[in-house]
Amino acid sequence: QVQLVESGGGLVQAGGSLRLSCAASGRDSRSYAMGWFRQAPGKEREFVAAISWNGGGISYADSVKGRFTIFRDNAKNTVFLQMNSLKPEDTAVYYCAARPFTIQTIATEYRYWGQGTQVTVSS
Repeated sequence: QVQLVESGGGLVQAGGSLRLSCAASGRDSRSYAMGWFRQAPGKEREFVAAISWNGGGISYADSVKGRFTIFRDNAKNTVFLQMNSLKPEDTAVYYCAARPFTIQTIATEYRYWGQGTQVTVSS
């Protein structure tokens, strides 16, 4: 069992930055790949970024490439999502998710989920 707790969301103006954090706890949590997904009102949950258990594999959605960076600190059991050049269309609830070892871009492939953190980007 892995527990995930997100933090760092908030309200920011377009062009601004936010850093999301996801703290993981539980057995073997360091061996899990971590993903970030987001869900805007009335839309399906969509993939944002993912990182493998050792950081060797990383994937981004096309919509965030060049603006968002995912990285992890296994010593602290935490994964981060640095979001720069934010746009109003980035507004959503952002969720952290975990699955064993390798990254996936499909939400149903992830076993554990956090409660989500709201990101709102004003124009």
